[in-house]
Amino acid sequence: MMSGMQANTVSTIAQTIQLSLSPVFMLTGIGALLNVLVGRMARVVDRVRDLEKLHPAASGPERDRYVWELRILDRRIKIINAGLFLAVSSAVMTCLVVAQLFIAELIGLHIATMVALSFTLAMLLLIAALVCFTIEVRTSLRAVTVREELLEHQ
Repeated sequence: MMSGMQANTVSTIAQTIQLSLSPVFMLTGIGALLNVLVGRMARVVDRVRDLEKLHPAASGPERDRYVWELRILDRRIKIINAGLFLAVSSAVMTCLVVAQLFIAELIGLHIATMVALSFTLAMLLLIAALVCFTIEVRTSLRAVTVREELLEHQ
């Protein structure tokens, strides 16, 4: 049979696990964001490779259009890369929050301020990653403009 101290410890660990569920759900969301960002990066890289093949043979306005699009794609790569770094940093900070919760509980540290600051930093990094995602989406829309000469006016 469990002594009172062991039962209290198990109960405390159970409470700590419950507390750490919110950061774990946040990790799931960050993972989904990372998946989207990596997918967008792959599509950008594929388009860059296609344009790099077409560019040398092009001339005039067609070549100018390829250069213009390559510049936008280069900017998108940089923005996505920043977003990936920020999202991964947020995930690392979130994992640190979970670890801090368990370590503090197991050895009796009073680090509530440090846990709160770590979680706040994780959220700020996630917000910055989402801002990068928004900027990248808006940047990508600039590259999808339909040339006027291709539109058939009625």
